[in-house]
Amino acid sequence: IGLDIVAKRQDGYHNIESIFYPVPFCDVLEIVPSAQTTFSSSGIEIPGTPDSNLCLKAYQLIKKDFDIPSVHIHLHKVVPIGAGLGGGSSDAAFTLKMLNEMFELNQTDEQLEEYAKKLGSDCAFFIKNKPKYCFHKGDEFEDIELDLSMYNFVVVYPNIHISTPMAYAGVKPEPSETNLKTLIKNPVVNWKSTIKNDFEKSIFKNFDKISTIKEKMYQSGAVYASMSGSGSSVFGIFNKTYELDNSLNEYMVWESSKK
Repeated sequence: IGLDIVAKRQDGYHNIESIFYPVPFCDVLEIVPSAQTTFSSSGIEIPGTPDSNLCLKAYQLIKKDFDIPSVHIHLHKVVPIGAGLGGGSSDAAFTLKMLNEMFELNQTDEQLEEYAKKLGSDCAFFIKNKPKYCFHKGDEFEDIELDLSMYNFVVVYPNIHISTPMAYAGVKPEPSETNLKTLIKNPVVNWKSTIKNDFEKSIFKNFDKISTIKEKMYQSGAVYASMSGSGSSVFGIFNKTYELDNSLNEYMVWESSKK
């Protein structure tokens, strides 16, 4: 919810400010003992080789410090890839959590977060999986009071893959005028005019289909709508009674009320 790109870092990354809010839209992860460590997947096709998958990298990271046995990891992929939804990052984080529990490694959440940061900037968020104000590379967090359980969420994926380098190529970092921690305290109906995603300007220019989805969210009665992360998914926050624009049925649509 909101994404301000505030500065380019000397290490090539960017400092951002954002609110991360978990929703019950997830992949399915299974880890079982095995004669040798292997990875398989089903559902949405995952590009690249198994060796490059974050779940396997999470296992290898833990293996460096603990003498854990071989496992077979199976991932049934549901969350779209390159959609700005943190699917791969959450898979990596929950692999760490599962290994910690399976093999009684007794690592605290804070220790698991340190492992997760080595896998990706937003991986650490999914260790505690609670609403957070995120800053620096998106890997530093502060607790916030944010309860949106009285609303329904709708996430629409337009089958467009947007890579992170592509997204950042079109933005100009600059400090935000008002910190998101302050803006998020305002009523949700006020967010439309105050909380923005800096990626939208350039992404919408190149992919008008994504901006159209956001418009249709508001036409359907969303109290707030935005592209998620670097895109291409768009989410809407709705009151409990709403009728989604029928033309959105051509896309992949997830609704929290129908999970």
